[in-house]
Amino acid sequence: MISFNHISKTYQVGDQEVKALDDVSFSIEKGKFTVILGPSGSGKSTLLNLLGGMDRATEGSFLFDDQEVTSLNDKELSIYRKDIVGFVFQFYNLVPSLTASENISIAAQLTGNVAKSEIFLDKVGLSHRKNNFPNQLSGGEMQRVSIARALAKKPKLLLCDEPTGALDSKTGQKIIELLQEASKDKNVAVVMVTHNAEFKEFADTVIYLKDGKINSIIEN
Repeated sequence: MISFNHISKTYQVGDQEVKALDDVSFSIEKGKFTVILGPSGSGKSTLLNLLGGMDRATEGSFLFDDQEVTSLNDKELSIYRKDIVGFVFQFYNLVPSLTASENISIAAQLTGNVAKSEIFLDKVGLSHRKNNFPNQLSGGEMQRVSIARALAKKPKLLLCDEPTGALDSKTGQKIIELLQEASKDKNVAVVMVTHNAEFKEFADTVIYLKDGKINSIIEN
């Protein structure tokens, strides 16, 4: 279980304070696909950064499996990111000099996972592209490799930042279906932030953000 309790995040911009998140509370279950939906500037990216341990809350408490993440020091946060979190980015962030298989293997090695990369490439339907470099893959294929790379870490929390933003609608839907499939693992919570309301139908839970506050939470 993931629990956000009265989380606020304030940034100092010049001599002004900007509140990106304002008293946000919600919980996320493992084995579920959660979509965080909101327009640009609503606080989605800030929320994702806090979940991923890439930023710290100004106020409030964030718990992951009863561990108080907000109280972790820098070293402990690094371990949290390495052992708990898998990331899927909008623009893939693959290493261009490595093949699809090598991109996955290097992520798996970080967490001591000895499973072969081909297993994860097969999950995303790309076994036949294991020896191709990123520049030999389509946008949809690169995104599938990035999902396989994240899954290779065997994360307990899979975070996806606008993973369909650079893709056409048909390919984007296939990516969402892959994430939906990944969320069926009872040991994994899958969280995606997006501004695209079309994808809310795929989610178990939809959290609507507006102006740094939760507007509503809907269970499908």
